[in-house]
Parts: sequence; C-alpha cells; structure tokens
Amino acid sequence: MERGLLWLPLLGVFIWLAWAGWNEFHKLEAYKVWAQDFDRAKYDIYAVLGQSGSTLRWGHPTRQGPVKESSLDLTTVTAIRLYGGDPPLPANASLPRGCTICLRLTDSDGAEYDIPFTDLELAEKWRDCLAGGM
Repeated sequence: MERGLLWLPLLGVFIWLAWAGWNEFHKLEAYKVWAQDFDRAKYDIYAVLGQSGSTLRWGHPTRQGPVKESSLDLTTVTAIRLYGGDPPLPANASLPRGCTICLRLTDSDGAEYDIPFTDLELAEKWRDCLAGGM
C-alpha cells in the first residue's frame, strides 16, 4: 500500500509532462500554419514573429494560433535596441513574466514595441536582419 502511495506523485508528474508536450505540439502546429505567409518567421514560448516585406507581425502563441497580435511597418522604425543581459531590460518593458531578452522597436511616432525572445543569439540575428532593412 505504501509503495503505491509513493508512486502516485510520480504518476501525476508523468501525466503533467504528457499534457505539456501535447500542448506545445499543438502550439507548434498552429504556428506552422500561421508562418506560411511570411518570408521569415520565428517561434518560441514567449512570442511568434513573422516578417513579410516591410511588415512585421508578432503575437503570443496558443493552440488556436497567435493571439494579442501586433503589427508594424518597418519603414516607420527609427530605432532597434536589444535588451537582455547587457543592457538589462528597461523598467517599462511590457514582457511576459520570466522573459529576460527583448527587441525594442521605436517608430517615427515615438511608440515602443517590445518583442520577447528566449535565445540571445536568435534575437541578435533578428536585430541585424531588421536593422539591415531600415
């Protein structure tokens, strides 16, 4: 009886891991459908990002597809800054909890847009690609 009770929490962990994997798989499948229309796209747990010509779109990944989508015309971007590590994130960054890396785009009206990343190298590549198109 005691051995069965000791295995019960482990069974719960396995069930949770299976659900998390299923959830992430369906997010990736929804992202693949969404990303077909873009020249360049990225997916991570914090955001999906796609560029088509001079239009940049991003949103939060879900199983049904991206939500809270934003879009920006790259011809209006005046500055691109990469935050994370050095320099640290700005205090007014609107990022998901736990996110430590972001690209901040500033447009000609002075509006700032934060795009979260999990990988610094990927964020640097996107910064360089977007800066090359300015």
